[in-house]
Amino acid sequence: MGDAHLKLNNIKIRDLIIGIKGAGEQSSGIAWRLFQANIQNLFMMEKNAPLAIRRSVSFCEALYCNTKVVEGVTAEKIEDLNRIKSTWDRHHIAVLKDPKWDAIKKLSPHVVIDATIAKKNLGTSLGEAPLVIGLGPGFEAGKDVHMVIETHRGHNLGRVIYQGTALTNTGIPGNIDGFTMERILRAPMGGTFESEYDIGMAVTKGQVVAMVAGHPVTAKVSGVIRGLIKPGTRVGRGQKIGDIDPRGEVSFCHTLSDKSRALGGAVLEAILKIYN
Repeated sequence: MGDAHLKLNNIKIRDLIIGIKGAGEQSSGIAWRLFQANIQNLFMMEKNAPLAIRRSVSFCEALYCNTKVVEGVTAEKIEDLNRIKSTWDRHHIAVLKDPKWDAIKKLSPHVVIDATIAKKNLGTSLGEAPLVIGLGPGFEAGKDVHMVIETHRGHNLGRVIYQGTALTNTGIPGNIDGFTMERILRAPMGGTFESEYDIGMAVTKGQVVAMVAGHPVTAKVSGVIRGLIKPGTRVGRGQKIGDIDPRGEVSFCHTLSDKSRALGGAVLEAILKIYN
């Protein structure tokens, strides 16, 4: 941690360049909170075909429609790194297709955040930036990254870990109104996902809300569709493809969750710990 502090302590916070791996729900919440804290030189790296479920609050949607606005903050797709400065000058977050994270070597960010929530380390290392932060299980603070952020819902959600690891993945989704596994839509088999429903629509228990390779996907709880993978996406058997919110509040579908805000605050804390 000391070495990182020495490399960052002469840099104004508004001039920090931050690379974020992933541009789905949680990474978008992190980017949103950093942006609101006036840390705005942000670039997000995504797969060629993002698999975000909560697409209405995920900046990766910019890869399909050039820009994406989440609660007043705009992300913009860029294909040429020479455009990144002009993107930042417009006060936009840059989003690029970069599954191998090549932009890190070219842009030399001060901070790298692995927010892929892959539950394992896909190649993130201490040498990628003066400060490297990993979210969730799969990282060890002091070995793979400088700091780890706890992502498990509960008492320690958002805790910054300086030595050790986050809790092991339980495989159980967060509890919403007493429902956990029931609210998740999963692919019954591998194939192409299709649905005529959209995020924010109401569904009832037992209703067919999607098809995968001709096989129906039914809701196990009544509520509103809070997240749904992009139609036409190829999915594997058992893959998460949707999320139903039993609370039935449509506005929750289009705003950041408590979890993503908490993780964003934790990352901001970690950066300020080094910066200050």
